[in-house]
Amino acid sequence: MNDPTLVRLMEEIGSTGNADALRDLRDRLHLRMEALLPGGDGESVEQFNAILNGMHDALIRRAVVLSEEAMARAGKGAPPVPYAYLLFGSGGRSEQTLSSDQDSGLLYEDPGPGLDPEKVRAWFRELGGLIVKTLERAGYPPCDGNVISANEAWCDAFSGWTAKLDRWFDDPHWEHVRYLLIMSDGRAVSGDERLAARLKDHYFRNAKGHPGIAERMLQNTMRYKPLVGLFGQLLPERYGEDAGSVDIKYGAYIPFVSAVRLMAVTGGIRETSTLSRIRRLRDTGRLFASDAEACEAAFGFFLKLRLLAASRNKGGLYANNGKVAVTLLTKPMRRDLRHHLGTVQRLRHSLQRQIAGKFRLIHDGGDQT
Repeated sequence: MNDPTLVRLMEEIGSTGNADALRDLRDRLHLRMEALLPGGDGESVEQFNAILNGMHDALIRRAVVLSEEAMARAGKGAPPVPYAYLLFGSGGRSEQTLSSDQDSGLLYEDPGPGLDPEKVRAWFRELGGLIVKTLERAGYPPCDGNVISANEAWCDAFSGWTAKLDRWFDDPHWEHVRYLLIMSDGRAVSGDERLAARLKDHYFRNAKGHPGIAERMLQNTMRYKPLVGLFGQLLPERYGEDAGSVDIKYGAYIPFVSAVRLMAVTGGIRETSTLSRIRRLRDTGRLFASDAEACEAAFGFFLKLRLLAASRNKGGLYANNGKVAVTLLTKPMRRDLRHHLGTVQRLRHSLQRQIAGKFRLIHDGGDQT
């Protein structure tokens, strides 16, 4: 996709001087990306997703820079130690739609001799809050679950993060397991990537040392069910303003990407995007090539439907509930959706057997040891 208008707008991101200018640019980028929405084949959807998430990453990185500059203008100085700004959720997986909220964290190096740890902590907590406010002004709503750098629980030094990870692995109740799954999607969008990689190393060492964690993660992963009934029929929303729509986000996309994520975590795979995880699962022999191909096709289709979901601007913030009216789905699209949901079901069943110690690969709808 080589669109001159889009290229020019992307080039402007690095020169935006404040949050209001960033918002204006984000609005113009949003409109241009809407005009370029792909119509069909998986390759164009994958390319569009890559460009769209490159746009989000660039806007977020600029928000970080603007927030650093605001700290300096306020007389707070430069960052006292190296740090990384982390994205989780769809941002961590590089799968944000046109409308996306903030799922973020801030990781900074432990202060060395001569630095007051409390002053360093206060500096980064103020920065984390500024970044969130800047992104809000740019149209990104905060995460409903408060997984965000303005929350002190998600803004910490390296030693604080590793202590949290240790605690979550050692005491894997529901909320701690949810946090661990969130962390598995984390990636550095700005700052010191080596620092983020060290934290990821600690995560996977813990995962390897706590084999029982997989069963707890499975319980969380299987929480959301694909939107098909007992006889393979689609299950639309029955009540409320979304009656007659199908929940693509929680009825297709989330059950699928969550299953792929857990297969990746149990296999020690560190990639965060769903496509990268599928390909690594194939390359490491955890998925047959034909099944990986089916998974890629399902993922591309779910991405396309998520892009069809209504984008809303509520109070200046972009929002998307992930639901698509059944009337927007042609008969072939409904048929394809049922087909790809079958892939999701087989993947989830395979994952359940894997966690139970009977690892098998899905293959043409059947099993193979």
